[in-house]
Amino acid sequence: MISQRAKYAMRALVMLAKAPSGQSVSITEISSEQKIPKKFLEQILLELKHHGLVESRRGKDGGYLMLRAPEDVTYGQVLRLVDGPLALLPCLSKIAYKKCEDCGDEARCEVRRVFAQVAVATRKVLDGATLQASIENDNSPIDIHLE
Repeated sequence: MISQRAKYAMRALVMLAKAPSGQSVSITEISSEQKIPKKFLEQILLELKHHGLVESRRGKDGGYLMLRAPEDVTYGQVLRLVDGPLALLPCLSKIAYKKCEDCGDEARCEVRRVFAQVAVATRKVLDGATLQASIENDNSPIDIHLE
């Protein structure tokens, strides 16, 4: 599961991506509309600023705004920044690879083989889903069938 911090980061970024280009959105506005605790949101936005996704402006019309175009920011990027690697096994991580201590042969590991398929599918979806696509599909109902 993703962390609450990652969910809040994504919701804040989508809201910032919806704002007209060059227009900042206040922390108070984001917090209120997205129902994110303000102190927690401040920490999240500072982290996103540190990673170059948003910038802050001071003053009467201050707040945060997107630094990168919404079509250039994927859910996979945000999730990696906030929560770390996407892979469920350390031996499958792109950014934090580590050999499993109890594995004798990665090439023949049955568990790794299955979770490699999960990792590939997860990366394909998350790295293909942009903030721009979220905005464009904003009014579309979500049809999820969980069995």
